[in-house]
Amino acid sequence: MGAIKSTFIHLPPREPWAPPMPGMLYEPLVPEEQSRIGILIMHSDEDYLSFLSGPEFAKRGFRVLCTNVMSKEGIIYSQPDKMLNVLEAVKYLKRQPGVEKVVLLGHSGGGTLMSAYQCVAENGADFLQGSEKIVPYPDQKEDLVPADGIMLLDTNWGNAAMQLFSLDPAVTDEESGMNLDPALDVYSPANGFSPEGATYSPEFIRKFQNALSERNNRLIDQALERLYLLEHGKGNFSDDEPFVIPGAEQGFMNNKLYAQDPRLMSHTKEPHLLLHGDGTQTTEIIRSIRTAENPQSFTHSLWQGARILSVRSFLSSYAVRTTPEFGYDEQEVWGIDWKSSYACPPGNMTGIHVPTLVMGMTAGWEFMASETIYNCSASEDKTIAFVEGATHKFEPAIRLEKSPGQYGDTVKTLHDFAAQWLLSKDRFL
Repeated sequence: MGAIKSTFIHLPPREPWAPPMPGMLYEPLVPEEQSRIGILIMHSDEDYLSFLSGPEFAKRGFRVLCTNVMSKEGIIYSQPDKMLNVLEAVKYLKRQPGVEKVVLLGHSGGGTLMSAYQCVAENGADFLQGSEKIVPYPDQKEDLVPADGIMLLDTNWGNAAMQLFSLDPAVTDEESGMNLDPALDVYSPANGFSPEGATYSPEFIRKFQNALSERNNRLIDQALERLYLLEHGKGNFSDDEPFVIPGAEQGFMNNKLYAQDPRLMSHTKEPHLLLHGDGTQTTEIIRSIRTAENPQSFTHSLWQGARILSVRSFLSSYAVRTTPEFGYDEQEVWGIDWKSSYACPPGNMTGIHVPTLVMGMTAGWEFMASETIYNCSASEDKTIAFVEGATHKFEPAIRLEKSPGQYGDTVKTLHDFAAQWLLSKDRFL
């Protein structure tokens, strides 16, 4: 692997009030054939300027731009606004001397942003404007420029689905995080909870998931009612309204049920390629190695447990419909209407046809989403693989190793495989 250089850049803002978009361009000091491929890395919310895949792919000869979505202080960007940030970054990469192809890379919640962008870029805004959408994608004055490929590396089921999995159905009062139904409390030993790993009964799991689906859809209906009033000049403000959801802060520390009971979402449904630390590869049912997490409820807390959004940002970026049959077990999720929201990669992937690489990490808490995303992809050139022992952020899960170095250098394993995929079958060169 070669030496690289990094350059801090500013991309032009989309709005007069917005600051320039910050970016970090990683390049090999000596351009190689693969330097004709530009890789764009962005997350939907977080700072990814120094995300490790930037320098890792640059060491392997690619040009990589890591940049962030921008927002005005006090204003939460909607998903369509963020996609215009992606557009500026794609255009910047395409202007770089020697760059012929651009490939999107979405990690974690970045998969929501990148898959939504590519779906609209390939198909137009009307692809996401059907009556099945909670809120249709808006018309845009400027067409989005499609990328030539997409890589979704340990992408989750989407910002909206992860919001769903973080929702506490024990909440009985939408104005308070203090009033809970003990029969739905995942942290109650009476319901099967243990800090070392919960063992919930099938009856409790079914009851919990039913209540979760019902609360989820109630919240969406409430937000839609407020949106109707806003659009008819009868809201509490002229442009948007606060939307605070008790017991719903998105993030792994608040994921409920499957985080406490590691039997749930624990393996894929079908065999897939598994990359081992010793360089070997096998095809098998992929099994999670994660242990129980999140032994403490934060539903009572405003700052750690509540989701503080606006009506419009919730509906466009964090809401997805569930059916009465909604649920999940050890190997699959069902009853989510993936096409009701463009904040979920599975629905977006039905409109993406460019070469697609999907990879999951077996020590991560979102690895099983990779199989769902892969199965939903419309691409005729799609690949799926899993990295044994890699955490959500690609590093080896050392604390879970049975012997020192069991999982090897998972960062190298992942990026070597992805680089090989980028350069094989004349996909991009």
